[in-house]
Formats: sequence, structure tokens, C-alpha cells
Amino acid sequence: MKNLILAAAVAAAGAAAAEEAVTSTVDDQKEIFVTVYNSNMGLVKDVREIALKTGVTELKFMGVAERINPTTVHIKSLVKPESLAVLEQNYEYDLLNPAKLLDKYLGEKVKIVDKNYYTGKEEVFEAELLSNNQGSIYKINNEIHINPSGRVILPRLPDNLIAKPTLVWMLKNTLEKPQKVEASYLTDGINWKADYVLVLNKDDTRSDLTGWVTIDNQSGAAYNDATIQLVAGDVNRVQPPMPSGGARRELAMAKSMMADGFEEKAFFEYHIYTLGRKSTIKEKQTKQISLLEAADVPVRKKMIFYGAEHYYRNQYGKPVSNQKVGVYLDIENKKENNLGMPLPKGILRVYKADHEGRLQFVGEDQVNHTPKDEKVEVKMGEAFDVVGERTQKDWKKIAENVYEIAWEISLRNHKEQEAEVQVIEPIPGDWTLLESSHKSEKIEAHTLKYIVRIPKDKEEKISYRVRITW
Repeated sequence: MKNLILAAAVAAAGAAAAEEAVTSTVDDQKEIFVTVYNSNMGLVKDVREIALKTGVTELKFMGVAERINPTTVHIKSLVKPESLAVLEQNYEYDLLNPAKLLDKYLGEKVKIVDKNYYTGKEEVFEAELLSNNQGSIYKINNEIHINPSGRVILPRLPDNLIAKPTLVWMLKNTLEKPQKVEASYLTDGINWKADYVLVLNKDDTRSDLTGWVTIDNQSGAAYNDATIQLVAGDVNRVQPPMPSGGARRELAMAKSMMADGFEEKAFFEYHIYTLGRKSTIKEKQTKQISLLEAADVPVRKKMIFYGAEHYYRNQYGKPVSNQKVGVYLDIENKKENNLGMPLPKGILRVYKADHEGRLQFVGEDQVNHTPKDEKVEVKMGEAFDVVGERTQKDWKKIAENVYEIAWEISLRNHKEQEAEVQVIEPIPGDWTLLESSHKSEKIEAHTLKYIVRIPKDKEEKISYRVRITW
């Protein structure tokens, strides 16, 4: 019985409050905090100062993101938490558009204004809207008109349509002075990623590294003078975010000095990067902000010739014709290398000056989240002047599930200097190396490794035999 009385009281208070609803826009905004995750999601904390009457009041909180997740909304008083209680919370998103407006006037009288062909003057006709499905059907002077020319004039704006998504709260307020409230919510449609540019020196031994953060805002709201934080890490979500639409984007370059750049700190099992100044993220904007600048970073170029497990399972001649030798760069993310900060995942693009001193693009790769003191390995592409060839010299069955396979690997160097190539052979099953022409290393349970130096314009051949038990 008490619950029924309370519900009735709330309903009555709500009806009275609705007549005196308070509307808050971004003009009331004092601060805004935006935390962007690299999973197409953002956390918005919107701080506003609003004059609320004491008692039960309806608050219309406008200027929120169109892709807000309404189940994540929370509001609280920053002046006196116990002075503000939420009785009811709604999210209104039935937005204005021509089709919805006409739908609200089905069966009602509207006006159509059209220009008279003979007089050139505009005339007004009264029409009854019969249908707004795949075109408009009107009744004018007892005749049915399909998609008539002219513009439609409606007598008023329906109460249940709004121009922008709006949060609506029924609040009980006991504070007589203006409330300073914080509304927080999660929204989809805002994402960030890291991009890196690495410029190699002449000898491919040192480099300059710059990093950029790219924030892509398709959430349906602008964030003016916001405190921006970025969270790097793989945050679990119950439902994956929907991809953002293909809206036209504006590119804003906002390079910052390192003093006003991002400060990194560990946060839970992730890393959080806080921009040292406020910045505006416009709606439908892609913004780039400087993340890091590191000069004279050591790099190590290496060439790797990979095998594959399935090469050992059948009889081949040459399993792959003209097999490529991969080119990689290794970077140690250490303080002594002028790095040492956790690097968020992104794309690293590498450039090098040609003989004329002009920078040329030499490759790119996706790098994962990399903690300090860990190695970044970047694949540049395939070697042009160092080629490899693999020939199966023998394949025979010794006993049930026991086989012997012999390989010859030819590496040819057409460069003007010596080349070093790592040969990585993934060998399946239980295996034993019976013969080998070069020194080798068993680096893992199923991996054999050779390091071979090839003089310029020379060929080096590796041969080995293994016994495998399946």
C-alpha cells in the first residue's frame, strides 16, 4: 500500500514538475572530461551549474552524444551529494526529420504552399494527409493527390519530437542555491589510435621516431575545451561496438609541444595518457595530437628466411619457387634508447632519405601495445637483392610414423656488401637433427635456427637432415 501511495505521489509530482521543466544546454557547462578507449567507445563526464527549484523538478539535459548508451548514464551533485535524488530517468531520441514530422500528422489537416503557374504568385491549399509511406498522399478539394508539388506547412511542432537527443531526469532537489552536477555516460562512435613515423639514417642503425594520436569523433556531439584522456589496452565489453558511419570527416592537425603533450601512467591493467592541456574535439572531426618525439633511437635491421611445418609432411621438389627473404626492424623500447614509455598499438611507417636526400617510404607494419623494456619488431617487406631457394633432397619412411627428410637451402646475395640472414625452420613432431652443414640452434621445441653470412655477389648453401616421429 505504501509503495502505491509513493508511486502516486511521484506521478503527481512529476506531472507538476513537467509543467516547470528546467532545460540545460552546453551554455551551462563548466567542465567536460572525455576518456577515449581504443575500442570505439568513450566516457564523457559533463559538469554543469544549473539552477533547480527545491522539490521535484524535471531536468532536460541537452547536448549529449547521439550514440550515447543510456543504460550507463549517472548524475550526481558535486556540491552536496545527498541534496539530489533521481526519481526517474529517461532518454529521448525521437529526433526531428521530415518523415517523422509528417507521420505525426497522418489524418490531420495541413497547408500546402505552391506557386501558380500562370500568375507566378504563391497559393495556399488546405490538405488532409492520408499516407506518408514511400511518398505522400493528400486529399485536396475531395481529390486524391500523390506527391503534390509545393511545400508543406505544419501548424505546430509535436511535443514528442526533439531536435537533439536529450536526457530527462525527474529529480528531488533540497539545495536552495544552484546545483553543480556531473552527468556521466558511455558513448560509442569515438575512437583513437596511434600512428608512428620512423626515419632511418643512412646505415639503417639509428632513427628518429615520432608518434601521433588520432582521435576520430563520430559520437554525435562536440566536446569543447575538454580534458582528454586516452586508455590503451584491451578492455572487455559484453557487446562489441558498432562501426561508425561513413560520414565526411574534417582533419584537424593539432601538434603539441611535449610539455603540453600526453602524460602516461599505469591504470588498472591498462595505461592512461592525459593531455597536458585542454582541447576541443568537434563533431565529425579527426584530430591528431603529438604523442612522442624521440631522436637517435637505435634500430637493428635483420633478414629472415622462414620455412613452414607442412613442408615436412609430403614429398616435394621445391615447395615454393623463389621464396622471399623478409626484412625486419627491431627497436628496443628502453630508456637508454631515448624511449622507455609504454607504446600504444598502432601503425608504424618507416621512411629513409634517398641519394638525393629526399625521404622515401620503405614500409609499414602494425605494432601491438608494447610495455617499456620490450622489443618492437616491424616487418618492412621482402628483400630485393637477397633471395632464397629451398629444395627437398630426400623424404623417406623409416618405420611406422618415422620419417627422414633432407633439405638444401640456397641463399644468394646480390648486394654490394655482406648480408646476414636468419633461417627459421619450424619442424613438426618429435625430431632429431642427424646432419647439418652449418652451426644451428634449437631455439624452441619445434624450431631450428641458422644465422648465415653471405659475402657480396656470393651464394651460401645450408643442408641438413632430420628424423621426425609423428
